Amino acid sequence: MLFTWNIIKIILLLVVIFNEIAALITVFRERRDIAATWAWLLVLTLLPIVGFILYSFLGRKLPQRKLDRIQSETQQKLSTAFDRQREYFLLTPPPEEPTMRTYQRTVMLFQSIDEAFLSQHNSVELFSEGNALFDQVLADVAAAKESIHIEFYTIYNDRIGNQLRTVLEQKAAAGVEVRVLYDSWGSQGVKPSFYQALRENGGAAAPFLLARSNLFDFRLNYRDHRKIIVIDGKIGYVGGFNVGDQYLGRAEKFGHWRDTHLKITGPGVYSLQQRFIRDWNASVKEQGHRVDHYAPYFPKVKAPSGTTALQIVSSGPDSPLEEIKLGYLRMINAAQDHIWIQTPYLIPDDSVLDALKVAAHSGVDVRIMVPNMPDHVFVYRATQYYARMLAAEGVTIYFYTKGFLHAKTMVVDGKMASVGSANMDIRSFKLNFEINCFMYDPNVTARLERLFIDDIRVSRVMTPERFAAQSGWLKFKQTFSRLLSPIL
Repeated sequence: MLFTWNIIKIILLLVVIFNEIAALITVFRERRDIAATWAWLLVLTLLPIVGFILYSFLGRKLPQRKLDRIQSETQQKLSTAFDRQREYFLLTPPPEEPTMRTYQRTVMLFQSIDEAFLSQHNSVELFSEGNALFDQVLADVAAAKESIHIEFYTIYNDRIGNQLRTVLEQKAAAGVEVRVLYDSWGSQGVKPSFYQALRENGGAAAPFLLARSNLFDFRLNYRDHRKIIVIDGKIGYVGGFNVGDQYLGRAEKFGHWRDTHLKITGPGVYSLQQRFIRDWNASVKEQGHRVDHYAPYFPKVKAPSGTTALQIVSSGPDSPLEEIKLGYLRMINAAQDHIWIQTPYLIPDDSVLDALKVAAHSGVDVRIMVPNMPDHVFVYRATQYYARMLAAEGVTIYFYTKGFLHAKTMVVDGKMASVGSANMDIRSFKLNFEINCFMYDPNVTARLERLFIDDIRVSRVMTPERFAAQSGWLKFKQTFSRLLSPIL
């Protein structure tokens, strides 16, 4: 019996030693920031074997060859096509316009780090409810004459997913060019055969970056989290909604779904079109399926009459700059009066956390609204942790109670706003492919602020005293989840 126990101890010791060596090799063989490095060492050390299973889902990076495809010759060719439209883009904001003069540095930042041209005279329509949004989307898709380009993290095989697919099949059969790009993980349960009829009618559909199956591509990170629709190169959609019944409030688990999405008409659509074409060409293998002739997809805008100046900014692991995060930082640092943020996940890195603290302690009215229910347990607890931390620093925290809050918005001083796919978390900053629309228009910003005020009426203010009254067990779960924040 003693001999058997000694053998077991030796085996366990060898397992621990092997696990530690494997953990060190696994974590240090790829470059990553120091916080993520220590977080993964903690997980792999404390959870032998199980930690490596988690790493296979959360820790593995995309192969460099896939990232290189996004930064390929497509960009050069698109830039040439884009040059033809430069007459609609003002690289230097007009000095006589106060809003543009105030945020000139923000505009210049995006031009420098993302070649995000400032487009003016756009019309922007806001959607905060899924039924109204998809009624409009389906109507615009049905009216398409030349091309329909759709890119979403999630397109489910459910009622609204099938409604959209049916219209796309009809348009493809009528000769309209239809392309659908989806994320294989975000659209779980949807097999390639879901798009078979679309292909038979002349359309095309592809998973992002050739991820054919979750069986072989089961990373939770490095996903295509963008939400883009471009119709005839003239109408564009971007924001937080995905394609699925739950986003229309039909899922009992979440109830009412509160999100924010934009419909854009005007020259700003060019940037959405460019982003889609780059992602599409990086994702399809056959040369014949790629977009090689760009001019038809960038039609000349006839006398744009809108009032919104905007920039479309994208970021992802193919770039080290974290462009959207830098935009958030620029907005926070530029604020003089107020910063109002809505995000389903509040897991900021140290730079954003410090910027919010500085703003709050400088007398800026900083308000952050997050959901009062989880869709991911550890993420939800980590969000609560950072909400509690920021409440102690003078930030007003709201827990949205009317269903699930999925909007990703920021408004600053009633003059500048951001709406898009990027959450206020490290995953959106570093790990996923995202896209946001940054707008310089008091009218659009005022509409977003009215939505925020309406949401306050169905939210609960979480004061420092309310956070302090939470149970010790809940605070422990929040603190533990916060330790995992670099990899959530």
